Amino acid sequence: MAVITNTFTTTSPKGNRESLSDVVSRITPEDTPIYSMISKENASSIFPEWEIDTLAAPAANAQLEGDQYTFSASAAVTRVGNYTQIMRKEWVVSNTQEAVDNAGKAEQIKTFKVKRGVEIRKDTELALVSNTASVAGSTRVMGGLPSWLTSNVSRGAAGANGGYNPVTKLTVAATNGTQRAFTKALLDTTMQAAYVSGANVKFAVMSPYVKSVFVTFMSDTNVAPFRMAVDATGKRTIVATADYYDGPFGRIAVIPNRIMAASAGVARNVFLLDDEMLGMKVLRKIQADPNVVTNADSTAGVIIGEHTLKVANEAGLGVVADVFGLTVST
Repeated sequence: MAVITNTFTTTSPKGNRESLSDVVSRITPEDTPIYSMISKENASSIFPEWEIDTLAAPAANAQLEGDQYTFSASAAVTRVGNYTQIMRKEWVVSNTQEAVDNAGKAEQIKTFKVKRGVEIRKDTELALVSNTASVAGSTRVMGGLPSWLTSNVSRGAAGANGGYNPVTKLTVAATNGTQRAFTKALLDTTMQAAYVSGANVKFAVMSPYVKSVFVTFMSDTNVAPFRMAVDATGKRTIVATADYYDGPFGRIAVIPNRIMAASAGVARNVFLLDDEMLGMKVLRKIQADPNVVTNADSTAGVIIGEHTLKVANEAGLGVVADVFGLTVST
């Protein structure tokens, strides 16, 4: 068979639209586990503050019958805070491009709004897991989770806590220690410290590589083996994963965080979290600025938000720091 000479086929014209889905496929992961799990609270200033209270340690308590009351001093609560951080994403599209019937609608303004909003959420997740000290002033920076944790911590050699400084009202970044392999013993020891402190840890959030190391805990002699029934078809499944850990000090969900694969700096921590001990203080919600204008034949847009991390009580959290988070040696 042959095509008649000079037949005008679909490969000839330049104006045919491609048969593409109008749904833009984003291959970049959008999940933000810590940001998604914690509550969102309104803030009324650039430095929202909250109070931390503690209970007295348990003590022997047997009193004399008929004894006269005496009154002990009451400890003042601790007041802490974190600076709000402004996050912004922009785009600009020519008015001609917006007017044409473009393939896949990939350049449409609505798509840019959604995409930039997702990107800010991911930027926020990165800020939460980064070992960043808080910064005051015009370009404010929220103190990341590692800069708050001082109570229930396991660090490599020469590692040191950061923490909140009540004088400067700023958090201090932790000092990195010598990296080591993540082990069941490190996890159990840190969970024990958290349990003794009164914490109710519910989640362990870690890099994808560290999650793969956690899975190897199933080969530990003190871990019950998996049992998988054969299904109705007689097929068997190799099980090489685990999503929960029933340890000596409670049951936790083990959650890999893709954002923590961004660099060795954020991959080196395994966070033990209680979502009731964390929150986002929101001064300005992530939204489009309606007043953006351009002096050009184009349409511009800005997605902007302002918020900060609230650590209600760092003693209710924990961290196994300084682990190899990207590979067996990084």
